Amino acid sequence: MASERTTQTQTVQQAATNSDGKAPWADLEVAIPSDRNHASLVALVECALVELTHEQVGAVVIVQQVWGTKRTQYVAVDDVGQQFQKRHFNSRVGWHETTISREIVRDELITQLTRSTSPPADTREAADSEPNTFSVKPVRELQTHRLHS
Repeated sequence: MASERTTQTQTVQQAATNSDGKAPWADLEVAIPSDRNHASLVALVECALVELTHEQVGAVVIVQQVWGTKRTQYVAVDDVGQQFQKRHFNSRVGWHETTISREIVRDELITQLTRSTSPPADTREAADSEPNTFSVKPVRELQTHRLHS
C-alpha cells in the first residue's frame, strides 16, 4: 500500500514537471512590450490561464509608471477556472481586490501584452529602470510580494 502511494505521488510529480525538471509554467514569462506576434501572445495567455486553473500559481503583470509600480495579480478562486481574484497594487493607493470572470482576465492580459512598443515620453525613464513583465509565479510568492510591496 505505501509503495503504491509513493509510486502514485512520483507519477503525479513527474507529470507536473517538464523533462528538465521544471514546472510547465516556470517559463511563462515575457517582457512588455513583446516582440512576439499577436497569435503567440494569445497562446501564452491561454496557457497561463490553464496553469492558473490547475496549479497553485498566479499571473503577474508589473508595469513601471512615472508615479511608481503598478502590479496586477490574477489567481483562480474556483476549481473550474471561471472566477479569478484580481489583486491590483498601485503605489499611490495601495491594494484593491475584486473577483472577475475568466473572459475578463483573458482580455486584460491580452491587452497588456499587446500594447504598443513605444511608451509615452513621461514613462520612458520609469520603464528603463525596471522592465515591464508578465509572468506566472507560485501563489506563495505572490503573497510575499503582496506583503512587501
